[in-house]
Amino acid sequence: MSKLFYTIGETAEILGENVSAVRYWSGYFEKFLKTSRTTRGDRRFTPEDIETFKQIHFLLKERGLTLEGTAKQLAADRASVDRRVRALESLKTIREQLVEIRKGL
Repeated sequence: MSKLFYTIGETAEILGENVSAVRYWSGYFEKFLKTSRTTRGDRRFTPEDIETFKQIHFLLKERGLTLEGTAKQLAADRASVDRRVRALESLKTIREQLVEIRKGL
């Protein structure tokens, strides 16, 4: 079950990135995110934001695009990026399951 909001630390942990990278990305890609803040000013991210961060992470780290290139790609064809990210996540899950099966043999 997903949560309604994630902290910046939880988001960074999900992505496998450090908090400062997530903080920077949330500012740079703010037009793609629906970030809200608490009264203390802490960022809160929705599950949709997490998916967007996964797309950003994929484009920056896996595809090697620049920040500007990533923003252009998200603006131009976000559905294509989302399909690739979901396929990559599925493959990682399958690999983890196969590793567990191998350990059980």
